[in-house]
Amino acid sequence: MEFDQARRFLSEHNRAVLHTYRGDGSPQLSPVLVTVDDEGDVLISTRETSMKVTNLERDPRASICAFTDGFFGPWVRVDGSASIERLPGALESLVDYYRRVAGEHDDWAAYRQAMQEERRVLVRVTPQAAGPDASG
Repeated sequence: MEFDQARRFLSEHNRAVLHTYRGDGSPQLSPVLVTVDDEGDVLISTRETSMKVTNLERDPRASICAFTDGFFGPWVRVDGSASIERLPGALESLVDYYRRVAGEHDDWAAYRQAMQEERRVLVRVTPQAAGPDASG
């Protein structure tokens, strides 16, 4: 699958599972909402204290499996390398993430405050491979 095709799918279908690696090398799987920025990176909002952040700090390899709201049907896998944007620098990136996933917020000041209180970070996954390449 070409990156552009995967990016189009991820910009329209936000439900996904993120795969990271625990310290012992075993898989850690987390349900997440994803979107894609203008550069083609996959974006995920999460708490700074989450295991996925701990795992990605140790090992930046990440895989994402995204699917439609109906679950069965088309899906996309993206493998890549993750980086983590922390507050306060991540605040406007988190606003951009929200807009891409849900549209405009009723109260951006309250949203920004909640991001700080929840210690949110933005995970940015730069795609290195995409699939599936075959079906069946």
